[in-house]
Amino acid sequence: MAAPGGPAEPMKQQQPAGLASLGQGRWTLSGDLLFDNSAQLLDEGDAAFRADARAEIDLSQVGRVDSAGLALLVEWSIAARNSGRTVVFRNVPPVLGELAGISDVAEFLETA
Repeated sequence: MAAPGGPAEPMKQQQPAGLASLGQGRWTLSGDLLFDNSAQLLDEGDAAFRADARAEIDLSQVGRVDSAGLALLVEWSIAARNSGRTVVFRNVPPVLGELAGISDVAEFLETA
């Protein structure tokens, strides 16, 4: 909703999300982490991180995040812990950290 007397802010077009390997257990996640793409990313990450005892995921290129995007990262973290692996997140966007804090799941977002 626009502020009185101000122009309406245009809706941002959803940025496609993607997971890319940087080699040696390092990954980058980019785009918007939303309900629409979280299930697909969950499967991609599960398959990709399976071979890594420790996976570092750079989140500096992440755009918008909703609760499903947060749940995706928490699920990756829990799955890794349950199988004796580690997932570490780098460059966590402030909004994601805030959402994790109010959702009481910040402990699952291990940061480096």
